Amino acid sequence: MTPILSVCLWAAGIVFFTFSFCILAISLPVMPRPVTFSLARRLFSILIRIMGIRLKVTGRENLDPSQTYLLMGNHESLFDLFVIPAALPLTFTGVEAAYHFKIPVWGYLIRKWGCIPIQRGNLEKAKKSLELARQTLACGLSIVILPEGHRTRTGKMAAFKKGPFHLAKATGAPLVPFGISGLFEFQRRGGFAITPGVVTVRIGKPIPASEYNRLSVEELREVMFERIQTLSA
Repeated sequence: MTPILSVCLWAAGIVFFTFSFCILAISLPVMPRPVTFSLARRLFSILIRIMGIRLKVTGRENLDPSQTYLLMGNHESLFDLFVIPAALPLTFTGVEAAYHFKIPVWGYLIRKWGCIPIQRGNLEKAKKSLELARQTLACGLSIVILPEGHRTRTGKMAAFKKGPFHLAKATGAPLVPFGISGLFEFQRRGGFAITPGVVTVRIGKPIPASEYNRLSVEELREVMFERIQTLSA
């Protein structure tokens, strides 16, 4: 893909994201969360299309919008942040690295959205974040977590952190695995080039607490790794 096309796609994406940010910044304080999220889903769907992503989603029928889930998937690209809301037919919040909240524009948006900051390398602050996530699930709001913690550098999934699975065991929330494929090829971590193409999100069936309660944190982590790996293949 030519550098000129990448520049054009980035420019178009930045312009539309700025427009989307202004709309959501107005909507978040005054509109109910489901209404704002529906609006965000539409805006992000347009944004990724403008930047050359043709999104395909399977498994939406596995999700009941009236239920609360803890959803986990692989982390392929910066654009996961826009593809996931466009793909999942739910209202949810997410867990974000604490430093993301300091990023201009994006930090404001995720703070208003109710995303949960997690401080990597600080056990006490991480515990507080997990407790906040537990309370969020208890209030009936689903959460998306990318348990690798970082975008892949190789296209392959990295080992999962344990925190999300401690959260699952503590709350008993149904777990939903999903797999993303095609975003690593679209835009790689540390790179500038954009290669338009198909991105697929496959949503697996929920795993109720009755099926995973007997598993240890380590065993549950392995089960979810295998399911997400299969869905993202």
